[in-house]
Amino acid sequence: MMTKVYPLQFEPILKERIWGGEKLKTVLNKPITSKITGESWELSTVKGDVSIVANGELKGKSLMEIIDDSPNELLGTAVYERFGKEFPLLFKYLDAREDLSIQVHPNDELAKKRHNSFGKTEMWYIMQADEDARIIVGFKENSNANEYLENLKNKTLLSILDDVKVKEGDVFFLETGTVHAIGAGLVVAEIQQTSDITYRLYDFDRVDAEGNTRELHVDLALEAINYNKVDTYRTYDKKINQSNTIVDCPYFTTNFIPLEGAEAVTKKGDSFTVYMCIDGEFEVEHNDLTFKYKKGDTILIPAAMSNYALNGKASILEIYIS
Repeated sequence: MMTKVYPLQFEPILKERIWGGEKLKTVLNKPITSKITGESWELSTVKGDVSIVANGELKGKSLMEIIDDSPNELLGTAVYERFGKEFPLLFKYLDAREDLSIQVHPNDELAKKRHNSFGKTEMWYIMQADEDARIIVGFKENSNANEYLENLKNKTLLSILDDVKVKEGDVFFLETGTVHAIGAGLVVAEIQQTSDITYRLYDFDRVDAEGNTRELHVDLALEAINYNKVDTYRTYDKKINQSNTIVDCPYFTTNFIPLEGAEAVTKKGDSFTVYMCIDGEFEVEHNDLTFKYKKGDTILIPAAMSNYALNGKASILEIYIS
């Protein structure tokens, strides 16, 4: 049992990527030491990359250990009933100094059959965008496997994919099967199902320091792709001191909270809550204790922590499972 319930912060798991840069440090204050750091995994139970608590009496314990000891208290009654002791979501910040590869994620059914994994439904919140930065999301028009393969062979795949200019505050919701790529010049908060299954379709013929190209998964992707045009852009309200819904899907609910002052929060204990601080600074006040957070921080509120207050001036993403 969790003897003391409080907001949990975790050590960031930093990932070097061929397309990464240094903005995770300059924009989000992450302790990176490499000039090609592409990802900070904020909250993860992916095998080999399990988050470790960075604060309080549970410091040094892994997220899996806490779930194992106190599944209802941490995950929430409804989440535990649905997922058992699996933590169903993965939270990241990404810095794309260069374009990411064009890729796709399989749905739950295909991922279970092939990899014994969840699929990967995900969303992106654009935290920072250079001028003219863009993303690739889905096809310009309804397509099919033959057209896709023909364009892939001729290196004209980009001509049939939808290319969207983006700015700070834009949100995109990507259901499984959506062909996508984060473009150069973007810092992104990413919320997704717990899965590290990615099929890479095209990588702009890039080579690494040893001159090797990265593996492609063209055949695996064929069955996973949704060839129809999709609408991924999400609009949302920005009412002060309220949870404004951005995405509400079977895998997660994400709200946007423009915090100015104090907001009392009451939860029912059925799901954990995660806050990602997108901008500004805020505090969580609970049982006469105050916990302070700044831009780039991600915190996990255990489900058993049912009454607390948020206070400060910040833009916050609030995520839970409903």
